[in-house]
Amino acid sequence: MQANSGDCIVDFFAGSGTTGHAVFDQNISDGGNRRFVCVQFPEPLPKPESKLRTLSDITITRLRNVISEILKAKAAEKEELGFRVFKLASSNIRAWEPDRDNLATTLEDAVEHLKSDRTEQDVLYELLLKLGLDLCVPIETKTLAGKAVHSVGGGVLIACLAEKIGPDEVEELGLGIVEWHKALAPAGDTTCVFRDSAFADDVAKTNMAAILEQNGIANVRSL
Repeated sequence: MQANSGDCIVDFFAGSGTTGHAVFDQNISDGGNRRFVCVQFPEPLPKPESKLRTLSDITITRLRNVISEILKAKAAEKEELGFRVFKLASSNIRAWEPDRDNLATTLEDAVEHLKSDRTEQDVLYELLLKLGLDLCVPIETKTLAGKAVHSVGGGVLIACLAEKIGPDEVEELGLGIVEWHKALAPAGDTTCVFRDSAFADDVAKTNMAAILEQNGIANVRSL
């Protein structure tokens, strides 16, 4: 059975990546816009090499090589091809697990809600999942007031996950986000997310929310 042009093909036993390879080839052949989801456990290889230690490493490497070969043959433009790799993990948000014999330390540890070993990208993709956004939507990143700010889906989600936002940086950062939001001109409402512990105090956080709300970004959240 041949997949239709806009189908999403799912392979729960990706192996060496033959399904993804076939989807790339078919899209090039007929100009389709098929997508694929390949799932593979990182099973250790019997004879691991320096860069290929698990079966999922083979899957990823093959798909990268397929894209490289297609581009060399000039069969597609670079921006038309690609894939993202995700690993199953626990939430980036720290669960409330109080030590009743040492509540003071537990409360201090809970000030930072996000786990310390997670990256901005980890948190960003969890936001996409929680907001019901496609994991393959375009993501653009700009530096505003010295902070990395991410625009997802053309401005549907704007996230600044910097660890520190000083009181003297709030206005510049807020106005920078407002200006970018106007340029993006998203069709629907925008959600703007910050790391709660980044703000020096509640006044700084309230000022940021006020700047954004006064300029049409009413849905402001913090993690």
